[in-house]
Amino acid sequence: MSYSPIFPRNANHTQLSIVPIIACLSGLLNVSSAHAECDENIFCINEERIDDQVFVRAENLSAFPLTYSLQVRTQSKNSDDFETVTRTLGARESHLAMTLDNSQKNAEGGVRYKYDWTVGDMEAVHDDEHVYQLPYENGKSYRVIQGYGSRFSHTGLEQFAIDFRMDEGTPVHAARSGIVARAVEENSVGCWRPGCGAHANFVVVLHDDGTTGEYYHLQKDGVLVEVGERIIAGQNIALSGNTGHTTIPHLHFAVYRAIEWGKTQSIAVRFVTADGMIESPRRGGRYQATPILKASPEVSGKSFVR
Repeated sequence: MSYSPIFPRNANHTQLSIVPIIACLSGLLNVSSAHAECDENIFCINEERIDDQVFVRAENLSAFPLTYSLQVRTQSKNSDDFETVTRTLGARESHLAMTLDNSQKNAEGGVRYKYDWTVGDMEAVHDDEHVYQLPYENGKSYRVIQGYGSRFSHTGLEQFAIDFRMDEGTPVHAARSGIVARAVEENSVGCWRPGCGAHANFVVVLHDDGTTGEYYHLQKDGVLVEVGERIIAGQNIALSGNTGHTTIPHLHFAVYRAIEWGKTQSIAVRFVTADGMIESPRRGGRYQATPILKASPEVSGKSFVR
């Protein structure tokens, strides 16, 4: 089995890190040594060695829940074993992820870690009663170039994502209230090659139910909110662009639940439009945005637009 990095679906969530750690041997008992490795000053792996045991702790330095996967590769002359854990850490929480003993280290005491993480709670239960606003200005409509289940790239984990065709610089509005958990705006490259996802600009909003709303391919310097800011549905939060893994200017929007290895599973949601609710945005459709209050008769009456 090769031990190589796993790359997330986009650059949305995280960089994967493999950390080789070689501890110095000591002839003394009860001597402890410690090592910490942090990614983006958000997620840390802390290792403490006491006698013949290694205590591996995971720590979340941010004000938001995150879900991480950690794999340790233990080496010996006769084996190449792996131990893996996936868990959610609350805001500014740390916990013991695993304990290793002497039999799980090589002759030099070497242990290698591989990890990845993303914002959100793996146990989140989406509020299916919630109705989302369209992620653009009220009164405007934009063509859907990929809807739910579009075969080009909205399959698997991305099944319930939507791409709206937008010119660069188009205002992007929050589809649901929440707290800005991540924001990237320094990139200017858009391309369709392996690794292009690392160039995406985006905003990730943490919802009250632990899911996230994610807005991708934003314009360079096009983020209009700050991490930690509470935003409301309908608020202008960014400008659309053409950065990351993309072929034409557009906005990629979806609601996600965190899963393993920095990945996220998209969730089907309903949107309010000027003509009622839509349950499944279709490719080629154009839907006019409207505030939920103005559309309340259609929403309460469960009038669906196909």
